Amino acid sequence: MAADETTATVTGGDESTTDQPLHPVTHWEQLNEQEEADNNDADSIISNPAESTASMTSSILSYRTIQGRTFHSERGNAQYWAANDEQQNESMDIVEHILILKPGSDFADQFPGAKVVGTDISPIQPAWVPPNLEFHIDDCTQPWTFAPDSIDFVHMRYLFGSIKDWSALFKEAFRACRPGGWVESHEASAMMESDDGTVTDTSAMHEWGRFFIEGGKKMGQPCTIIEDDLQQKCMREAGFEEIKIADYKVRTQSDIDEKWLTAALQIAIGGWPKDKKMREIGQYVLAALEQDFEGYVLYMASQLLGWSMQEVKVYCAQLRRELRSTANHPFFRYRAVYGRKPQAS
Repeated sequence: MAADETTATVTGGDESTTDQPLHPVTHWEQLNEQEEADNNDADSIISNPAESTASMTSSILSYRTIQGRTFHSERGNAQYWAANDEQQNESMDIVEHILILKPGSDFADQFPGAKVVGTDISPIQPAWVPPNLEFHIDDCTQPWTFAPDSIDFVHMRYLFGSIKDWSALFKEAFRACRPGGWVESHEASAMMESDDGTVTDTSAMHEWGRFFIEGGKKMGQPCTIIEDDLQQKCMREAGFEEIKIADYKVRTQSDIDEKWLTAALQIAIGGWPKDKKMREIGQYVLAALEQDFEGYVLYMASQLLGWSMQEVKVYCAQLRRELRSTANHPFFRYRAVYGRKPQAS
């Protein structure tokens, strides 16, 4: 549910679940007929649209349009599944607010002496950035433009469904890192789960993950990063050492008491948690999704799976109802993996 993003600082499944087929579109139509539509749209919590801060050429802004929504241009080899228009950017603004709720997320602000470079395939960066932060339009699936042994720390996040060759990605990170430098990869599972059976096999919540898994297979860009343990495997293949893994499935008060500082980004979806802080973050996650359900699934559904726009709307309406119900307790898994380039490299 994130942007195709790699940040570098210089000087400073369950097999039975992932293999399940998608339900036919008629399944969601029948559910919609059975349930009363809920028209009380939740207010948007954050409404600060992102703006580009750089002078962009017309080729960069030559987006492709699908059902009235804009997506990354077909220029080059990058293939990304989320929309990049204002509606999607507003959703991502809410995601960025969730990052602010996690202490330590604003790297450039925390380390004003470091030069920080952020890359993305689309010019959707915020309007204001610290003076030590700059953005480049770049494709991390291509050979990196950073000089060898030039970066102290590489941070990647939410690249699921956008990388064909994870081994090649981490090899580029290894080449760019200085000896002793670190790479850190944050990824989320596409699957919505529950511990109490409220995310059933026939629910729209469960179908959400299968959208991405099936679409990722068709693109040749997997969405099962956590399930296939790609971060650790490919990081080790690239030559990184001291690899550590942090699995987060935070949803209860006891989890939060001990793990809050490091685990805030792996959370429930919606306002069902009893803990006040986790409930707040869960509400932000739901707000981000509700801001643009269609922008997240439209490419996968229409371009790869053959759904019509009306069929997408029917499915999203059912998903919205399920996620708004506090009787359902969905969450998703989140994993951070980091490793170090040997000093002797």
